[in-house]
Amino acid sequence: MSEEIRSESVIKVHAFDALDKDTQQLVRMAEEAAKTAYAPYSNFLVGAAVVLDNGEIVKGHNQENAAYPSGLCAERVAFFAAHAQFPTAKILKVALTAKKATAASFQLATPCGSCRQVMSEFEDHQKNKITLFISDGKGKVYESGSIENLLPFKFSDEYLK
Repeated sequence: MSEEIRSESVIKVHAFDALDKDTQQLVRMAEEAAKTAYAPYSNFLVGAAVVLDNGEIVKGHNQENAAYPSGLCAERVAFFAAHAQFPTAKILKVALTAKKATAASFQLATPCGSCRQVMSEFEDHQKNKITLFISDGKGKVYESGSIENLLPFKFSDEYLK
């Protein structure tokens, strides 16, 4: 006997100008964060900005290290910093953007698997969906209403109980 399990992800695509002003500002803040990333090895600059339910916005960017596993992605920098500074606040939205250091404009880049797992755990822990916006740098922004869209069949603390 065999069965099939299907998982469906819904990603909306918006023109940047069609986004509300707060989301446009969040994307711009992610771009600002990317410009100050420490990425001397990959020259791939990634920025993240998160909005908390207390109104605070926390930015993060990738941090590379000569000992490669010691670096950290922008998403995790922003999420961990938000939780360290505001431990009871919930993350409502996150904007991400990336560009090659030598490129004139930003490009589409989705979170790595480790970042997807970390963001997913935040979503589970706070019992609140996190809306994700990823800018392609060409006028389009991809929106996911939940991190779960990016990580179906995720590993969670439920397996550890």
